Amino acid sequence: MIHPKKRLGQCFLVNKSVAQKIVDHSNVSTSDTVVEIGPGLGSLTFPLARKVKHLIAVEKDEQLFSELSSRLHQEGISNVTLIHQDILKFDLRDLKEFFEDKIIMFGNLPFNISSPLVAKLLAHHKCMDRAILMFQKEFAERLVSQPGTKSYGAITVVLRYRAKVSRLFKVSSGSFFPKPKVESMVLELDFKHPWHNRPVKDEALRKVVKPAFLHRRKTLLNALLGAPENWEKESILEALQACGIEPSRRAETLTMDEFICLAQRLALTQ
Repeated sequence: MIHPKKRLGQCFLVNKSVAQKIVDHSNVSTSDTVVEIGPGLGSLTFPLARKVKHLIAVEKDEQLFSELSSRLHQEGISNVTLIHQDILKFDLRDLKEFFEDKIIMFGNLPFNISSPLVAKLLAHHKCMDRAILMFQKEFAERLVSQPGTKSYGAITVVLRYRAKVSRLFKVSSGSFFPKPKVESMVLELDFKHPWHNRPVKDEALRKVVKPAFLHRRKTLLNALLGAPENWEKESILEALQACGIEPSRRAETLTMDEFICLAQRLALTQ
């Protein structure tokens, strides 16, 4: 019998109708090859396998890997390739042999890998088409939040620069075993539709966004003065003025275009 491992943050989706709803909302077809992160007991694996051309499922847990491999064999499902690996250590570029186009990714994510997984997708955005992922609701709200809200933060900005992020639907805690204390939410990250018309290097944007949000109560000027880049005060003030941003504003009030403008200007000082 399979017992969820707390150290791995395992929380299995057991509601079959929710799994089917995820597949239906994804609009995948029999011409698609997709990747599933952490298939677990296979709740999403089986409906996906019936819908797509080929499924690559990456599972870290050896016991779950063996159990799912056995079940797939028993049910005669031959279009699933199981990989025993930690997705955070796995080089997504190694999957290129399976893909004619870019990667479509699925997953019900443990909370403890949500942030590093998003960072990994951003690092590999050039090989990503889109991702349909289930996060804990609080984390999902951070990814779709708007300027001026408490949940708006660095990860919101850097992700939105590379992908359009959309809510699909909420999932109640009763859909999982063991039952978590919080609800979940399914999002689509569409890497085909990045932010428009304001090119800036990802690293330049992160250099501005991360220190800006590190001390949210500080003014933008004071937050950027404490950045590792050691920008001169005059350089920061000149960049803020060029972008029409008052130095007394705080990071959570800035729009995407304001952050991009600021990153472009400050990149010229280095």
